[in-house]
Amino acid sequence: MDAESTTGVTQAKDRIGGRALFVITILTGSFLLFLVQPMIARMALPKLGGAPAVWNSAMLVYQALLLAGYAYAHRLSRTTPQRQAIVHIGVLLVAALWLPIGLASFAIPADGSPIFWVPWLLFASIGPLFFAVAAQAPLMQRWFGLAGNKGEPYALYAASNLGSFGGLIAYPILVEPAMPIAGQTWLWSGLYLLLFLLVLVCARAIWRSGDTAADVKSFGYSQAETPSLPPIAWRQRLYWIALAAVPSGLMLSTTSHMTTDLMAMPLIWVIPLGLYLLSFSVAFADNRLLADIISRIAPTVLLIGGAMIFVIWGKAAYVGAGVSIALLFVIAVALHSEMYRTRPDPAQLTEFYLMMSVGGVIGGFFCAIVAPLLFNWTWEHPILLIVAAALLPQFRLFDLGEEETFGKRGWTLAALILALGALGLAAYVGMTFGSEGSRMKTALVAIILIIGTFVTGRRLALMVVVAAGMIANGGWSNIELSASGARMRSYFGTYTISQDNTAQVRWLSHGTTMHGMQLLNEPTLPISYYGANSGIGIASRRAEELFGPGAKVGIVGLGTGTLACYKKPGQIWDFFEIDPLVVEIARERRIFSFLEKCAPDAGMHVGDARLTLAEQPKGKFDLLAIDAFSSDSIPLHLLTKEAFAVYRRALKPDGILLVHISNRYFDLDPVIAAEAKAGGWTAALRFDSPPEMLTNKGMRASQWVAMSPDPARLAQLTGRVYDKRPAYYYPDRWIRLEPPRSDNRWTDDYASVLPYLSFWKILR
Repeated sequence: MDAESTTGVTQAKDRIGGRALFVITILTGSFLLFLVQPMIARMALPKLGGAPAVWNSAMLVYQALLLAGYAYAHRLSRTTPQRQAIVHIGVLLVAALWLPIGLASFAIPADGSPIFWVPWLLFASIGPLFFAVAAQAPLMQRWFGLAGNKGEPYALYAASNLGSFGGLIAYPILVEPAMPIAGQTWLWSGLYLLLFLLVLVCARAIWRSGDTAADVKSFGYSQAETPSLPPIAWRQRLYWIALAAVPSGLMLSTTSHMTTDLMAMPLIWVIPLGLYLLSFSVAFADNRLLADIISRIAPTVLLIGGAMIFVIWGKAAYVGAGVSIALLFVIAVALHSEMYRTRPDPAQLTEFYLMMSVGGVIGGFFCAIVAPLLFNWTWEHPILLIVAAALLPQFRLFDLGEEETFGKRGWTLAALILALGALGLAAYVGMTFGSEGSRMKTALVAIILIIGTFVTGRRLALMVVVAAGMIANGGWSNIELSASGARMRSYFGTYTISQDNTAQVRWLSHGTTMHGMQLLNEPTLPISYYGANSGIGIASRRAEELFGPGAKVGIVGLGTGTLACYKKPGQIWDFFEIDPLVVEIARERRIFSFLEKCAPDAGMHVGDARLTLAEQPKGKFDLLAIDAFSSDSIPLHLLTKEAFAVYRRALKPDGILLVHISNRYFDLDPVIAAEAKAGGWTAALRFDSPPEMLTNKGMRASQWVAMSPDPARLAQLTGRVYDKRPAYYYPDRWIRLEPPRSDNRWTDDYASVLPYLSFWKILR
């Protein structure tokens, strides 16, 4: 083999190795980014709670830090390769001062708005590390070219998002169930060290590329091949920002919409975020077939899916969830594909990613900060879908030659007239049928959607028809409900006040879960999960008998204030509630009158229960009830060893603790059983299953666990305790908790909900 051939083979091997090196480095950095996101949110859980808005705030912080990292990469890429290597290695070393990764320790202001201090806490905890790692994807793609590799660098961004998806999925499935928080921090720190070593090798690869201006600008071209590129127009930059902002906002709004109106299933946030990341991998792939197919059907999918977002799915909530996530994925792929189609020359790659990141922050800011302050429901979701209609590539499923018949402007005007007609029809359908279903309504909605397929290709007309489909199929009723004042929203959730047709029953819903009910003709009767035969009902009724006339009772979770009507003269009651809006609903606005009629003098403590209970005198309460679940989300930080230590401190030595564990997705009694065994509690479970006669009066099935450090005191409450059968519960009896599956109790350092997920409950 001659020298020229040998040189060619060697260069080919170097390029293959170089590409593999940069792919591995990008994958490692992206994996770290999306491993740390749920990890730091888990660390913050004892301080922040588990409201969906906490995750939205976390995502906003991540997007802002991603923007800062991309801006840094863009600025750094204008310097010589040697300077880029030195500066970036220095940044990684400085960021390493924040290792091992952990939560910043500062006091949470009692009167501060969580909308603002939650992002600050997260910035202080992981800001430098996240910033340094966030720069990896665009900077390594830049270095890929500087190292002499040729080829399309944008394909590396698809690999980056596969790494992100891997990190996101690995945490709840592999890392969290297997490791305590301390182990997780050292795992992440070890991977950060690996990333640092990979960057050193990449830096060595670009060090030999020279430091001339031509080398800096060429991005893998030889000096003779370097193109003369005009600056990117601001109109193009704004277009990229808009294309990035809508999918970013839709990812968060889909999460809020699903947890608010479809199912409040924990870990469901993984699905929208995972599909959002996968959309980049599809949109930026070298093979364009799948991206092109999805882009072509996107307007039709938006028309149909958008018309279904206000549907009340009931037991078919999984169908509604499927529609929502399919809608997110299709729109994200289509808009990201449009970004890919309009991408600039590789020499301007970092600026392109910078604009993408700006859009991501704008979408996140709108959903995490603006929407909770501006709207009383998740209206950001339909708004973003309508905006998406204006940005989607306007492919048509069929063409009947309208432009040839009417001319381009004539068909644009005709399409707009058709769309306005559809909007008028939608208003009629909404006012006539409301949220009720009928064959006539279905037929009229179908006509609106058919009009939409005709006007596809005209952005304004498509926007109008998408809005029309929403209004006709439940949107009008939702607008009326929001305008009536029956909906309220805070950082911690979206609440709806509802009444039955006879105006005899009023209830409070948080998302898809009912959180309290009042009979207007019997306003002091405790109903729903708190009936006289429930675990908490029995304990509250017998508090005077058990503890004397001056019994002190604490309730964590206010809801509608139903439990207040068990209060008797001489007793001292205190409520602990994290959401000021709930206090406003139950007391100040007097929407529900339990507190006003039964316990107007009850103490009210606003803030996280663990913090506010810790401020109470030791041994204050005879009876303490924990009823602070937010929809069907699991308040991990209220079920850990440290939380039960707070409860035990607040209780008298012979006090009784009641824990509400009703849940549609998880079996939580093994969690309580493990804590009872490890903590020396005596415990019994009561499953209250009211007969149909009482359910018609508002009674609901519930599960309460009673616990006490004093076995004799608990026996006074429960009487005989029955053995629990493996296959079913004994209703309306106190039964023994089954032995825990393991002795591993939940702690602030280790807790995983996956082992307690009940597939039977999910599929029921």
